[in-house]
Amino acid sequence: MKPLRALLARELAIAWRQGGGIGRAVGYYLVVVVLLPLGIGPDQALLAQLAPGALWAVLLLAVLLSADRILQADHEQGALELMLLSPVPLELTILCKALAHWLTTGLPLALAAPLLGFLLNLQPDAFGPLVVSTVIGTPALSLLGALGAALTLGVRRGGLLISVLILPLYVPVLVFGTGATAAAVSGSGAFVPSLLILLALTLAAILLAPVAAAAAVRAHYR
Repeated sequence: MKPLRALLARELAIAWRQGGGIGRAVGYYLVVVVLLPLGIGPDQALLAQLAPGALWAVLLLAVLLSADRILQADHEQGALELMLLSPVPLELTILCKALAHWLTTGLPLALAAPLLGFLLNLQPDAFGPLVVSTVIGTPALSLLGALGAALTLGVRRGGLLISVLILPLYVPVLVFGTGATAAAVSGSGAFVPSLLILLALTLAAILLAPVAAAAAVRAHYR
């Protein structure tokens, strides 16, 4: 566990020094949500109806915006090859890097979601389910982003290719995340099943995504 703690501390320190991942993702989230009411118009009822899907869709794209940096910098510097030769399993290394990405990107976006919900006239009763669903669902987004980064390792302008490969895998998270928030907005109280499915998706991503990403990295270095 000590090497993994050291790796996590390294990833967090790099993200804190660079600041690009957090600032770019949150800035993108803020700009799109601010511009959305200007494009749709002043209809408060329409904004409230669109708010759950809009907040989740923009959050998903904001996470995807920084997914390529999970492995690309270490690949360019040669550090990833050393991690491959390390006694620590590569699957755990990738899981740790995805965790660092979530802490520096997914979690700040999840905490900012209810604040931006004010701009879209989101009902206060939906703030709790929105935060819970985003906190549960965003780890799956980071893990799938790590898988996309592994599949496009060494590819120039790999960010666009990551979008093509990973967006279909993001769709279930988007559907059930939006469903949980929309159920809270409607007052039906039926958001718990969507949250449980989101949790199942995240657990499946924790089990499968690091294994698939590690296999892709090993295939790249053969």
